[in-house]
Amino acid sequence: MKKRPFQTLFLIGFFFFFLSATTFADGALISSRVLHRLIASQNNNDNSSKYLTKEAHWFNQTLDHFSPYDHRQFQQRYYEFLDHFRAPDGPIFLKICGESECPGISNDYLGVLAKKFGAAVVSLEHRYYGKSSPFNSLTTENLRFLSSKQALFDLAVFREYYQTTLNTKMNRSTLENPWFIFGVSYSGALSAWFRLKFPHLTCGSLASSAVVLAVYSFTEFDVQVGESAGPECKSVLQEITQLVEERLASNAKELKSLFGAVELKIDGDFLYFLADAAVIAFQYGNPDKLCIPLIEAKKAGEDLVNAYAKYVKEYYIETFGASVETYNQQHLKNTALSGDTADRLWWFQVCTEVAYFQVAPSNDSIRSSKVDTRYHLDLCKNVFGEGIYPDVDATNIYYGGTRIAGSKIVFTNGSQDPWRHASKQTSSSEMPSYIISCHNCGHGTDMRGCPQSPLVIEGDARNCTSPDAVQKVRQQIIDHIDLWLSQCQASDI
Repeated sequence: MKKRPFQTLFLIGFFFFFLSATTFADGALISSRVLHRLIASQNNNDNSSKYLTKEAHWFNQTLDHFSPYDHRQFQQRYYEFLDHFRAPDGPIFLKICGESECPGISNDYLGVLAKKFGAAVVSLEHRYYGKSSPFNSLTTENLRFLSSKQALFDLAVFREYYQTTLNTKMNRSTLENPWFIFGVSYSGALSAWFRLKFPHLTCGSLASSAVVLAVYSFTEFDVQVGESAGPECKSVLQEITQLVEERLASNAKELKSLFGAVELKIDGDFLYFLADAAVIAFQYGNPDKLCIPLIEAKKAGEDLVNAYAKYVKEYYIETFGASVETYNQQHLKNTALSGDTADRLWWFQVCTEVAYFQVAPSNDSIRSSKVDTRYHLDLCKNVFGEGIYPDVDATNIYYGGTRIAGSKIVFTNGSQDPWRHASKQTSSSEMPSYIISCHNCGHGTDMRGCPQSPLVIEGDARNCTSPDAVQKVRQQIIDHIDLWLSQCQASDI
């Protein structure tokens, strides 16, 4: 067995093991299937201009950072982009890959920032996802090392590994480049948590649309969808939900066939699929794709369920790249290391750690009330077995939720994004938070521009309904990065 890299991190890991041993037993948390779908759909498009680099590198990563006895390792994939690097002492920007395969470093606004600051860009694929799987099968037992805590230590070990490798290349021994961490969505949360847990390893973090708060009953999510839709569109969506429930009760097979979703035998899976289809229009900056045709159909007296089915099939599935299979619990139970494994992996994380039960509010709901807490709990049990239950308090105690006690972290959110209610939306002197307000400002607007899907090269903001709002927040981000890098001495991060 190969020697574990950077044993100096062991004592830190052992300390965190004791901190977390009692709070992270067999807890279970959950989230939407579309959180990783944007990344996955972009990965399917092999357009090289969408990446700064796709040249993969590998290094040996520790399997269990919290065990003093388990010294197993696995191969973890990473990328580096050095075109803008101001050698030898320029900053290193670490872009965290999240809950999907990571085929390269995408060419979003981070490329612009790297050029501005003369930074190298490196990116580490999340353990288990893509080609960084420690095991040949994804049984529940084998997934026990898949967690945000292990992923954070992966990043810490990688950071030390890459710095040492860079020093060797440049024939130096002790110099430390200033590091800055970037992430969007779940990886945005990892970015914030990395700065919280390893403040000595980074000068600061950008936590874009960072879902740092675990929520058991996430009714705010549906409320925000209604606010983003506006009164007219919201009313039509609510009517569609009512009509769908009526038809589901009378002729489920015919209804599911209309949406191309006959394979979803469990009605809750089907209703979740329909809810997510509406959500992504607001989450990823394409509200008019959904609302305009539905409102027109309503005014024309057309069949609203047919109109919504047209949107789901033509936009959500064909254009956005969603798959009906993602919502099929039989698919989620597949333990083979082939095909799109991200669905099962992400659900394991949300069923054991970072929970968002997107349930309907008690009144004025858009999504079906049948997608309730019981549905989520049953899914976790059905897919992963007994003992899966969401310990939301443990997650928030460990990381702090929106009361995270960190420093030098920038939080950003789009005004239309329902996920922002799981992020930190209030500023403090050490952790500024900015809301980018515009009609199509959604998930990760600061890094992705508008719309947020499909990928906009360099995060171009010209198609945002208020480009000035995006540019204003981006300037704030630049100012914070500039300040924190200047405060971060190369020899004393």
